[in-house]
Amino acid sequence: MGFVELLTTCAILPICLAGQSDPERHSLYYVYTALSKPVNALGIFEFTAMGLLDNRKIDYYDSKHQVKIPQQDWMKEKLPADYWEKGTQSRKSKEQWFKVNVNILMDRMRQNQSDIHVLMWKHGCEVDKMPDGSVKFVRGVDAYSYDGNDFLSFDDASMQWVAPVPEAVPTKQKWDGVAILNQYTKGYLEKECVDWLEKFREYGDKELEQQTRVSPPNVRLFAKETRSSNTLQLTCMATGFYPKEIDITILKGKEVIKEGDIKDVLPNGDGTHQIKLNVEAQRSDIDDYSCEMYHIGLEEPITKVWTLDGEMCDGTSSFLIGAVFGVLTVLILMGILMFIAHRKGVFGKWTTGNNPDPR
Repeated sequence: MGFVELLTTCAILPICLAGQSDPERHSLYYVYTALSKPVNALGIFEFTAMGLLDNRKIDYYDSKHQVKIPQQDWMKEKLPADYWEKGTQSRKSKEQWFKVNVNILMDRMRQNQSDIHVLMWKHGCEVDKMPDGSVKFVRGVDAYSYDGNDFLSFDDASMQWVAPVPEAVPTKQKWDGVAILNQYTKGYLEKECVDWLEKFREYGDKELEQQTRVSPPNVRLFAKETRSSNTLQLTCMATGFYPKEIDITILKGKEVIKEGDIKDVLPNGDGTHQIKLNVEAQRSDIDDYSCEMYHIGLEEPITKVWTLDGEMCDGTSSFLIGAVFGVLTVLILMGILMFIAHRKGVFGKWTTGNNPDPR
């Protein structure tokens, strides 16, 4: 449902703004990323792992610091030191496991160390919290990607692994041959993961409720010089909004030049979201351009117009968030596409200590 249709519906049924008659969708995922070799780039590590509750980072680990740390105050307050100690050991074990299996995959695909290769793993679950307070399991995710492409995923219904590429078939056959492990994976996705999700939601109830209330976007316009002195890169950025559904458009006069898409919306880490749109324009035409925005948190649409005396940026300090997005784009182009993944003893021999728990 688009924003206009939603707004019309809410005008007739105001209760929809509160969402009291509809189930609330919640998720808990753990994401692991391993590179085949170190990268000389700020903030990019050979191995990282993080927990995400409703797309908010709740814990984090990387190969440089090698400590699992809380990313939410309520996680630090509610969970004992033993939880974080065991979690650190578990993440260290997984780091070594990933290092071994990236090499196994490179050998299997006849690749060498000249390029960077990426193995990713995401596992977790989604639930609907019903109006009566009950919780309904929606789906579980347990899958791998390699160099940004689907490699292996678990079909919860059939309790079988799905291999979309020939190189994954040997692993599928090996794992499907151990029925008890497939039963364990199904049990984790449908029961244990759901239990942890509910526990975390209970721990952070007040903070999460505050983070997820309707919040309008904060909108800023930027202009950045390009290689041509006559051309500017115009950027419209909206941040701090919730929910994530937003309509954002750049216009020249009344002509739509560019429209935002839901896939362009990224999380801020505090429960809110952000999005930016870029277009190039002639310096002489800058005051013909505007950014128009619709969001459920706004009483009326926002329209802002670029001017030459507006906020300019040099691509560094005031445009830091854009730079971060640039890094993310590079990672995606490198094949570091976050996809679903998780499993014990992956491509080589079965290993121990890799249970899919939130530690």
